[in-house]
Amino acid sequence: MKKLIIATFSLLLLFSCKKDFIDLNPPSNLNSSTFYKTESDMNQAVLSAYAGLLDEYRNPFIRLGEIRSDNTTYSWLAGNPADDNGIDVFASPLLPENGYPNNCWNLGYNVILRCNIVTSRIGNVTFKDEKLKNQYTAEARFVRALMYFWLNRVFGGYALNNELLGVINVDKEITPAEAYKLNRSSLQSTYDLIVGDLKYAEENLPASYSGNNIGRVTKWGAKGLLSKVYMTMAGYPLNKGAEYYNLAIQKAEEVINTSGATLVPSYADLFDVGKKNSGESLFEIQFQKGSPNGATGSPWNNDFAPRFSDKEVVLVGDKGGVNSPTGDMSRAYETGDPRKYVSMRDSWISSKNGAVQNERYVRKYYDVATSGSDNGNNWIELRLADVYLLDAEALVRTGGDKGKAISYVNKIRQRARNTKGDPSITPPAGLLKDYTLADFANDNALLLAIEKERRVELAFENHRWFDLVRTGRAKDVIIAEQSVDGFAPFTWSDNMLAYPIPTPVMQSNPGKIIQNRGYTQF
Repeated sequence: MKKLIIATFSLLLLFSCKKDFIDLNPPSNLNSSTFYKTESDMNQAVLSAYAGLLDEYRNPFIRLGEIRSDNTTYSWLAGNPADDNGIDVFASPLLPENGYPNNCWNLGYNVILRCNIVTSRIGNVTFKDEKLKNQYTAEARFVRALMYFWLNRVFGGYALNNELLGVINVDKEITPAEAYKLNRSSLQSTYDLIVGDLKYAEENLPASYSGNNIGRVTKWGAKGLLSKVYMTMAGYPLNKGAEYYNLAIQKAEEVINTSGATLVPSYADLFDVGKKNSGESLFEIQFQKGSPNGATGSPWNNDFAPRFSDKEVVLVGDKGGVNSPTGDMSRAYETGDPRKYVSMRDSWISSKNGAVQNERYVRKYYDVATSGSDNGNNWIELRLADVYLLDAEALVRTGGDKGKAISYVNKIRQRARNTKGDPSITPPAGLLKDYTLADFANDNALLLAIEKERRVELAFENHRWFDLVRTGRAKDVIIAEQSVDGFAPFTWSDNMLAYPIPTPVMQSNPGKIIQNRGYTQF
């Protein structure tokens, strides 16, 4: 039996909420014909949509947002740095049967279908408070927009028919027969769906939550994501330009000026497993250790450890080597920048012989009290520092207030200066000094400084590759990094900016789903 275009087999998979928002355990024997009748049923359906995010953020997003960029690679000790047909090394072909894009597609549509259950069925449910009904709808539409934003950035691009295509738009429940009839939508129409969902979300979500509901998305999360969507639409491949940069500024400054969000005093606090959902966070993927089989735990503590580190780095080793920082990433930090100490290490010491192992690894997601793949670290999808830097970039690109743009960058640098760094390094004089307009010969120099600040501030948070694509910088940056880090030279093609539509999707309807340029059409 052929696989469906989207993961219709998972339509009815739900997670319930027992103790609190992030205690997501599977209920038993939910029947779609008798469920979705009450406010409580719809709340569980909304929580199912949130729960569906866990698998996307555990695995494929790291490969697609970080390892494809100049930030990270696979540890050379892992045996195969290209890993699975070249997800990382540009000199190797990225094949449609590559597992990571396929997982991204399947898991993304799994989440979208959960969201569509909410939006399709909630209209038939009576609520005591209409605002709560709208909130649940808005939460589902936010999560749906987030997934479509990821899918569009991963798979959207120029197709073999020379059209600019997005993914497959599905905004309601559909039957398997209907699924087989669907085509890829235009890139613009998928972004229209995303923007529509986020506009609804910002108008119908609360400003904050308390108690067990902390972790649900707020209106500020919707506004922040909408700002990022507008920034992406302004750049490659839609290239909508100044109008959309200005829209991004508008939404970013609503968050900056009205949300009450503030930068936490120490950069390290952002990733402290005991300080999740901080005042800087706009939306986090909620992970919780201790569930059966680690179903709600996060794996990065162990995955990102050095490949053969055993217990020198984490309590359970010999399973890491994923998302290893490149030499270029290590050198991107100013000497003594405390963010490097929080985020990564350049080496570790073997307990077997005391030798220094020159293998870089990500340290940002580290739960010292836990081991293996069941950790309590959340994934921060969107935070205030990200919004500051997006706003700064957009201001420069539109000829806006460069003084304000620089002040936003300086806020990020000031917080970094106040973070405790490597105790073995005495911070040099002038470390992470505040910028002034006189420091930049032109707008391009300022934009490069903002780009670098985004790189070190948001390192290993799944932003870098998509920043390089939307700004048109991917070609120059990746070629340079491949050279300086000793990878084989290769011939660049803009086809590399979009991932292939996965083989199972192409096989579901041969000749109907148009493949991206540079890949084979079934």
